Amino acid sequence: MKEHGLDDFVEQLCAKFSDAKQGRPSIALGVYFRMLLIGYFEGIDSERGIAWRSTDSLALREFLGIELNQSPPDHSSVSRTRWRLELETHKQVFQWIFGMLAKEDLVEGKTVGVDATTLEANAALRFIVRRDSGESCDEYLNGLAQASGIETPTRRDRAKVDKK
Repeated sequence: MKEHGLDDFVEQLCAKFSDAKQGRPSIALGVYFRMLLIGYFEGIDSERGIAWRSTDSLALREFLGIELNQSPPDHSSVSRTRWRLELETHKQVFQWIFGMLAKEDLVEGKTVGVDATTLEANAALRFIVRRDSGESCDEYLNGLAQASGIETPTRRDRAKVDKK
């Protein structure tokens, strides 16, 4: 994913959420989204589980870009980062990732017949589900939020809070 520019894409997209002058540095956003992908594709339903799995696997450490003498981000860092980013931002990143996977022919689309012509449909985020649970990306992210005690607000809820 690094060779496709994931890190640059998420850093630009999420620049409005960070302030380099305050607090300790957060985890790299590319690493954060890779950790969510690990949880999604491996069927891990908690941030603690994602953090543990990221620590346990040499292949996943390489995927995250974490050396053997470094520790992957802990679950609380993942949780804080997820809490600070809007749901819409998560959707944009996952759409970008699945678009890149489609370009590389790593996901299958549906074949649609029109006038005896077959067309390959683009992989759409709303149609991609986990094989083990049938859960969509949105349902997965909402489940992580609920497990950590945070209700993910809807767009309408955010607008109401913004007006006040």
